[in-house]
Amino acid sequence: MAELEGHLGHSFADRRLLLSALTHRSYTNEGGRGEQSHNERLEFLGDAVLNLVAADQLFRLHPDADEGDLSRLRARIVSAEPLAAIGQDLGLGEVLQLGSGELKTGGFRRQSILADALEAVIGAIYLDRGLEAARRIVEPLLEPRIAAAPEPEALKDPKTRLQEWLQARGLPLPSYAVEQVEGLPHEQQFRVRCVVETLGLSSQGGGSSRRRAEQSAAERLLQRLA
Repeated sequence: MAELEGHLGHSFADRRLLLSALTHRSYTNEGGRGEQSHNERLEFLGDAVLNLVAADQLFRLHPDADEGDLSRLRARIVSAEPLAAIGQDLGLGEVLQLGSGELKTGGFRRQSILADALEAVIGAIYLDRGLEAARRIVEPLLEPRIAAAPEPEALKDPKTRLQEWLQARGLPLPSYAVEQVEGLPHEQQFRVRCVVETLGLSSQGGGSSRRRAEQSAAERLLQRLA
């Protein structure tokens, strides 16, 4: 734990908080360890702190972005994949307390476990020293991910981008129609046509759900408009 504190740049006044943050539920469920607290409640706090700090950074860095753009960027930055990568860089997998079942199946490398553990550690820092201390730790952890994030516009789904392209030119919204559904109920494939009548354009798209097929069709039509 001392090495982890060094990586974080934070020395805990109450080491029990850090111990709880590094304790997975599977560990407390084994061998009469039920009296030791696990990290799920700390995850709740850490998730809120991460979202607040990420929102604050994005708000300042993207003054022209609207609420939807900022929300999409924040969701990308604090999703399980980047949080797990941060947890791996900090070496959380090496100090987690996991049950024997999780250890045997490589739980210390599992994305969801590492992401949850990072949230719990941030929650523990918040309880240990307050919000500003947590902010000082979180901001440098998120900065490289924020710098590498795409522009807000690129995170919009194809249907939204097509709709906004048409609205900006005073054109009616496109229509979508399912043309074909194939396969068994649990593995269906959909074919959808997207039509912009005023432009005389249409495109087809496919996917494992109607929504995915519509997005595919919209993307193809956007490519024709580019």
